[in-house]
Amino acid sequence: MSVTKANLAPAVPFPNDVLGDLWPLVADLAAGAGAPVEYVATSMFAVAASLIGGKRWVRAWEQFEQPCILWAAVVGDPSSNKSPGIDAARFPLRAMEDELAEQHKATLMSFAAVAERAKAERKQWEEKVKQATRDCVATPDMPDAAETPDTPERKRLVTMDITPEEMAAVLAANVNGVLNLRDELAGWLEGFERYNSGGRSFWLEAYGGRSFTVDRKSNTKPLQVPFNGVSVLGGIQPEKLRDSLLGTSDDGLIARFLWVWPEAIPFTRPRSVADMGRLDSIYRRLHQLHRPLSEQVIIPLDPEAVEIFTAWIDENDADVRESAGLYASWAGKARGLALRLSIVLEFLGWADGAGREPQSVSVRSIVNALRLIDDFLKPHARRVFGDAALPPVEKDAAALARFILKGKLERINARNDVQRNSKLPTLKTSQDVDAALEALMDAGWLREAPSRQGDAPGRQKKDYLVNPAVHGGLNG
Repeated sequence: MSVTKANLAPAVPFPNDVLGDLWPLVADLAAGAGAPVEYVATSMFAVAASLIGGKRWVRAWEQFEQPCILWAAVVGDPSSNKSPGIDAARFPLRAMEDELAEQHKATLMSFAAVAERAKAERKQWEEKVKQATRDCVATPDMPDAAETPDTPERKRLVTMDITPEEMAAVLAANVNGVLNLRDELAGWLEGFERYNSGGRSFWLEAYGGRSFTVDRKSNTKPLQVPFNGVSVLGGIQPEKLRDSLLGTSDDGLIARFLWVWPEAIPFTRPRSVADMGRLDSIYRRLHQLHRPLSEQVIIPLDPEAVEIFTAWIDENDADVRESAGLYASWAGKARGLALRLSIVLEFLGWADGAGREPQSVSVRSIVNALRLIDDFLKPHARRVFGDAALPPVEKDAAALARFILKGKLERINARNDVQRNSKLPTLKTSQDVDAALEALMDAGWLREAPSRQGDAPGRQKKDYLVNPAVHGGLNG
């Protein structure tokens, strides 16, 4: 096992053929962003899922159906261009959000006129009630025009830093769901209970798309959320994975994500410009999908697709039985993920063309969804969960080893070089530093070389010599 990589599984590349005709567009978007194509493709899946949302559900068979909701987490170092990759995939949403904001302004102007009329009508009615009281006659009914209208809520596609209570209000007004975009997922994962003790349970339910009722003292009536569905997209750094993944109980929340952690790529100047207008047209077509109110539109799998999916479930269940920990939880939810990915792939292909809306999920889409899971997402989940599950000492030793290689260090001092100046966030106490140094000595990277300035008595400096072989790639 390499010290610098610990037990990090290799990153498999994205299977580009699952995107069909969309692959060149995604490749151009990634090149323009200077980001791995895995970031852009995964982000596009999450954006597309959010735009379909509650308008379409996918069904394998009776009583096994899934909403179009995806949670995606792209993993990488601060310099890996996670945010540019996400931005490339979601760029058209900005203009779409701006248009919705302008429409909301016009709606508010109309609302203001109706509200003022209601106020005047109510005042006249109140005068009539007073007069009826004086005349000892029946109380007149309040006219419909005197009813104060509800303040219109702005239509939204994207939310960012938002509490569960605020999200419930957004979902009540956006009955097909939204995309929750988080530049840094670690803060979101670790802050569920900051505002409300039920925050984590709210987000767990937001993956299921079921109806939801919020009872709050501040509301005069319960808040009805017909589709509690939120797609999630964000990035996270490897160094923050351990606390985010292992710092909480395995309640299934972590297992709901598509985890993608590609290798870093070198800078390459883009040779072509991505057709952003094409991506904009795709997203707008998905956004314009119609769903009748109070009606669930179901898209079934083709009969042959059902057979393929059923056979795959047996294989996946065997994988779950042979696994443990977070990966086993993740693989256990893969059958639902497969359905969600299949409808996203089906409708992405449709939105990129000019044909009729799909009435079923094709064999091609379910096969590509299963390939994505088996050949891409499962290896990346193992990569993410394997590194996050490292014991702290091994993780610290790996970080220190990378620090030594980066600085081409031949000698290090425990206090000055490591504890004070390494800028490694987990190596701030002498106990953690000593444990990491001892692990590297056991691995043959270091040997003790204590020193003392001059001939004066006193404690020796904790210096260590670096094995020259590590810089030659023999141990690293």
